[in-house]
Amino acid sequence: MAKSSKLGLITLGSIVFLVLHLLTRVMLLAMVPAGSGLTLPLLVKIFAVGFYFDLATLGYVLLPMALYLLVAPRKLLQSHSHNWLVLIAFFVFSVLMIFNGVAEYFFFDEFGTRFNFIAVDYIVYTNEVIGNIRESYPLVPIFTAIGIVALTVTVVLRQTLKTAAAATCLSPNRRRLGWALLLPAVAVLLIVNISHSSISTNGFANELAGNGIYNLVAAFRNNELSFERFYLTKDEATVSRRMKEFVTAQGMPLVAPQSPAITRHHTATGPERRLNVIVVIEESFSAEFVGAYGSDRKLTPYLDRIAAESLVFTNLYATGTRTVRGLEALTLSMPPLPGTSIVKRPDNGGFRSWGEIMRAKGYDSSYIYAGYGYFDNMNAFYAGNGFRVVDRTDFAKDEITFANIWGVCDEDLFRKTIKEARQSHRLGKPFFSMVMTTSNHRPFTFPAVRSDIPTQGGGRDAGIKYADYAIGKLIEESRKEPWFKDTVFVIVADHCASSAGKTEIPVKKYEIPLFVYSPGNLQPGKIDRLMSQIDVAPTVLGLLNMRYDSDFFGQDILNPKGLLSRAFISTYQKLGYLTEDRLVVFSPQKQTTQYQLDRQTGNVKPMPLDDLLLTDALAYYQGASSIYTARLNRLATTPAANSGSRKAGE
Repeated sequence: MAKSSKLGLITLGSIVFLVLHLLTRVMLLAMVPAGSGLTLPLLVKIFAVGFYFDLATLGYVLLPMALYLLVAPRKLLQSHSHNWLVLIAFFVFSVLMIFNGVAEYFFFDEFGTRFNFIAVDYIVYTNEVIGNIRESYPLVPIFTAIGIVALTVTVVLRQTLKTAAAATCLSPNRRRLGWALLLPAVAVLLIVNISHSSISTNGFANELAGNGIYNLVAAFRNNELSFERFYLTKDEATVSRRMKEFVTAQGMPLVAPQSPAITRHHTATGPERRLNVIVVIEESFSAEFVGAYGSDRKLTPYLDRIAAESLVFTNLYATGTRTVRGLEALTLSMPPLPGTSIVKRPDNGGFRSWGEIMRAKGYDSSYIYAGYGYFDNMNAFYAGNGFRVVDRTDFAKDEITFANIWGVCDEDLFRKTIKEARQSHRLGKPFFSMVMTTSNHRPFTFPAVRSDIPTQGGGRDAGIKYADYAIGKLIEESRKEPWFKDTVFVIVADHCASSAGKTEIPVKKYEIPLFVYSPGNLQPGKIDRLMSQIDVAPTVLGLLNMRYDSDFFGQDILNPKGLLSRAFISTYQKLGYLTEDRLVVFSPQKQTTQYQLDRQTGNVKPMPLDDLLLTDALAYYQGASSIYTARLNRLATTPAANSGSRKAGE
């Protein structure tokens, strides 16, 4: 084959590339759960579009060869060392392609998707990610196996590679060939778009139709997306009017009705209750694991016990699939914008956040994190939005009994939280603490605490059990403190354990728990109303009868006046607007779809787009984007506005 083709080396490399990516797609297909709706016609479409994306990715991969053919001198090509150079290059190429397949296997197993913006973070935050991988997987056997396979392929093909290199590199037309190889990359850049892999309403089909390498590059390029440019919109006046109707529905008047901003004054009927608030944000804590939410797996005995003494919200939906998306929703009470969370964006200080509101009330507002807060830009975000930051760098050696790459164990984190609360109480200040855990995360390692919680290799179930155990320790140790009787504990997740599913946005995967526990201060009960993660802050502030100004998009779910049944769920590109029985999904390229939804099962059925429902959804998503964009434009002309002041919507 190589002897008969002037494109011998290129042909050989292309075949190896395409075969390995075909095998990767077959492997991922085998990992899809049974009953995922992948029919034979859909499988044909998956492999056809998948081949299209594999070819598009190959266009980029051929770039180094194109440059080599253009610049390599003939003397080098005729030398004996050239053959060794080709063999080494092919070995490295094989290692990278096999490694990609292995990495895609583990990524798909963990997240149910091809590479996406999470993988981009894995590249950016190498210390945490490499440490997590080292602690989670047997790297030496994996890399040894990859090396052996790549070396075997190279040795078997060594003579073919030598012949192919001669046929390609010594051709009189090699420089012309080099220029020709630049064209596929240009075509990929101009023509191919990641949205082309959206071939169905089946989420698994869309993932399989893509290419991991291409998806990774696309995620890196599209970490921020303009809603106005890439998504369906309506005229600004209609959207703004509807948005203001929504945010004032509970009777909270706008501070400046003629302004585009939604700043409004929240009133209360009784005296303010200056109770302390500790918000425990549990890593990857799906509602499906909790007995109080119907699970029979007996993973959360402590939470199940205090459920009878708590306000339990049974229909809460996370806004996204990443920690930073949950932090954004809880802190800013804002719907998700396409792309990366505001937590990770530049110019993200000066919002009228939950912490800033509490600080203005005289509270000691703190963000307490088990890991290093530079990760995901948490330190900068919280320091710029009214919080005092406490992260792993603030833990003394004797305060750490156990840690892995993500941070100190939950018990150490909660002991630090109690210590910080004790100090605030000693100074006579009420405290508001947002506490972000890390133990319920791969590699799921913890100190030995109970015989039924393995410290190694217990997986997600062990992580949930340990998280529940540590929450129990936090509350029981806090019970000994003089401030316990005046403290509200809010226990909520940042996001679910998994977001994979056969629909565009699998609604059931976004269900998370919310407990509000304060014996003696709050009447326990079960709240079954549909709510979003952005509603947590205004709901807790409502429980405290707080009077405050806000730019929140969320609502007090316990205030029946003007209550709206809606929630927001998203991936990094798709934005979902959820009502009791319908789901609207916005996608790039101005694509919008609507589904009839059964929230009990998560099943969806396509239906015609309802214009009124579309306007309602855009009131939040386009409205939030417009306010955020106007804020950025203002900061661009007056940089001092981002100096840490609390003005976000003014």
